Amino acid sequence: MTKHVAVLMGGWSAEREVSLRSGKACADALEGEGYRVTRVDVQRDIAQVLAGLKPDVAFNVLHGVPGEDGTIQGVLEVLGIPYTHSGVLSSALAMDKGQARIIMANAGVPVAEGRVVTRAEAAKDHVLPRPYVLKPVAEGSSVGVFIVTEDHQHPPQELTRADWPHGETLLAERYIPGMELTCAVMGDEALDVIEIEAATRFYDYEAKYAPGGSRHILPARIKLNIYQKAQILALKAHRALGCRGISRADFRFDNREDGSGELFCLEVNTQPGMTETSLVPELAAYRGMSFGGLVRWIVEDASLNR
Repeated sequence: MTKHVAVLMGGWSAEREVSLRSGKACADALEGEGYRVTRVDVQRDIAQVLAGLKPDVAFNVLHGVPGEDGTIQGVLEVLGIPYTHSGVLSSALAMDKGQARIIMANAGVPVAEGRVVTRAEAAKDHVLPRPYVLKPVAEGSSVGVFIVTEDHQHPPQELTRADWPHGETLLAERYIPGMELTCAVMGDEALDVIEIEAATRFYDYEAKYAPGGSRHILPARIKLNIYQKAQILALKAHRALGCRGISRADFRFDNREDGSGELFCLEVNTQPGMTETSLVPELAAYRGMSFGGLVRWIVEDASLNR
């Protein structure tokens, strides 16, 4: 019998448009693999919609709230619908950058020095020695991120906006100069390491999704010991947070001639982008797996109690 897959996309987070693009790519590929596919633009009535659809599997392609923070995973557990990617607890932990860094550090995954602060604190005065990075604790795609340099006499004034949409809690971390690296984990294996060369100062929303915003270099131009260390740390972070299916760990590597040579994990994405040009499909292709083969693997990996 043909498996019925509901592809969950859209939602109401700041990453809605990216999710719709990922969802379309995955739904098209799943149809190409012979699955019966229903495309679901997730709204607040998602529990009723899924109860009516009764799919065999929910393919989660939501980014941000509610798809990446454990919320949709809890709904799917209640409904008894097997789903892809990580479960309730690991999704919630990985989405909260403050909690995730504590767990990763305890597991031996290096993270940059930093602390969780309120928006009011961050707006009032510099919360760390410059340069440092400020980011919302629970957003993805580099939404709401600021790099505060020595040239900035004052904290970002955007933080004082009455209509600030990214929550009242921020993570402040020491800015790590050097390279942006990323490594995906699939099942229980670390894939390869991509070096990301952003056209802007860092790998922000524009660099991630705009044409020409960044260049992906695979394999990354780093020494073998650093390459292998990134793979080991990606797998260690995946396991420490209890992730399932596919995750992607992002790193900064201080590769400057007079730099520290340190490698730091910035975060683990439990719902990485899934357009055909996204990082995870690129890493899978490097291992000889087509986009269709990748989405098939994700569907067949789906379960409850993740």
